[in-house]
Formats: sequence, C-alpha cells, structure tokens
Amino acid sequence: MSLYIVATPIGNLDDITFRAVEILKTVDVILAEDTRHSKRLMNHYDIATPMRAFHEHNETQKSAAMINELLAGKTMALISDAGTPLISDPGYVLVSEAKKSGVNVVPIPGPSAMISALSTSGVASDRFGFFGFLPNKQSARLKAIQAIAHIDQTAIFYESPKRILACAQDLQSILGDERIVCFAKELTKTFETIKTDTLPALIDYLQADDAHQKGEFVILIS
Repeated sequence: MSLYIVATPIGNLDDITFRAVEILKTVDVILAEDTRHSKRLMNHYDIATPMRAFHEHNETQKSAAMINELLAGKTMALISDAGTPLISDPGYVLVSEAKKSGVNVVPIPGPSAMISALSTSGVASDRFGFFGFLPNKQSARLKAIQAIAHIDQTAIFYESPKRILACAQDLQSILGDERIVCFAKELTKTFETIKTDTLPALIDYLQADDAHQKGEFVILIS
C-alpha cells in the first residue's frame, strides 16, 4: 500500500539512483506522464513493470481508482517525463488524496532541473521561490514578472524555447539592464548551457543564434 514518488533523469540517463531503479522494477505499476517517452528509460535499465498513462488531462478522473488499488495492497511508482514529479508536473491530486486515505507516500529523491540550475547559477541560493511556468500571454506574463520583481529571494521559473526571447525582453522591460539573471538550458544534456549575466547580454546571446533559443529553460532572477 505504498505510492513512490520517483525522480528520473532530466537528460542524462545515468542520473538515476540505484534505489529508484530498484523501486521501478519491483512495484506493481508505474504511473508515467507519457508512457512512450518513459519507455526509453525503462528499456535502458531493463525495467519490465507495466506502465499506465497518468497526466494532467486524466489525473482528476483516474486518481480515485488508483487510490482504491493502493488501498487494496498494490504498490505504485509515479514518474514524470523528467525530474521530480509534481514540480510543474502532474501528481498533486493523487498525492493529496493518497495522504488523506492513509496511503504510505514515499519520496525517492533525485534529479530536479530547478535545483540543478540553482546550484550552478552563481546567484543567491539561501532563499528562493519557485513559480513554475510564467503565463503564455504577454499581459499576464508582465504582471507575473512585476509581482516577483522585488521579492527578497531568488525567483526561479521555467520557460519554453518558443517564448524564451519574448520572456527575456519582458524581463528587461521590468527589471532593467543591471539585474543579474541566469538562463540554464539543456541541463545534463550535450548542449547544456548555464549563463549568468545582465539581461542585455543574455538577450544578445539568444539573438546571436537561433540554436541558443532551443531547449527547456530554467530562469533565475537574483
């Protein structure tokens, strides 16, 4: 009757703990954000445990059934496409209901893009807040940036390659030219890049080559 919250690699398949592999091999079911995506990891470590799709579009509908199976004695592991589940990924509804139902919820720690970026950014790491993804629409994004512009801690959020340049320009319009910001992308992958600089310098970097805008970004505002 245990639900394991298992962190998986954010890029490099070697970045997974022995314990995580063992748990994934021995549970009854793996709940995966995208079973096709996670198949590569399973094949790499010869994990034959059955997988079920469990994502933001079906989490609310499926959580009750999963809880019933857990209460009946099954063991399950929840994984996201990359990193630690529930960090801007599905799982909150399931974990919340599991805790209310008396299911044993067990953390299996490991990779996190947010923590990896923070630890290598060079910005203050003693106090920080994580804000997930900023809104897609510029008006809402500007409002969100204004809300975190003057908090007394490092602000961390994720951004997609499609919006990274627009986001950087919005950051500059509110934070100005002197604020130190870190852009970290493709962490643990071949083209890993971690740049900590002023926003004008970071915008120049993004505009210098279209390839510089590719990959999932972690942004840290000092």
